[in-house]
Amino acid sequence: MTEDNTTEKSESGFLTCKQWVEKYPWPPMGGLRHLILNADKNGFHRVIRRPGSRILLIEKEFLQWIEDQK
Repeated sequence: MTEDNTTEKSESGFLTCKQWVEKYPWPPMGGLRHLILNADKNGFHRVIRRPGSRILLIEKEFLQWIEDQK
């Protein structure tokens, strides 16, 4: 993936799990997978979109989800 594609996806507000881990220190990949697997129980379902077999994270919703966890 070229740098331009990464920037475009970031500007759209959607990040792949790999892009998220590269951009933010938390959560690590294992923690992110745990959040996704338990999305229906922890409210994380509002953060993810599943076009086909891919999982995309909505950056703005993720940050809001973190705030709501207080």
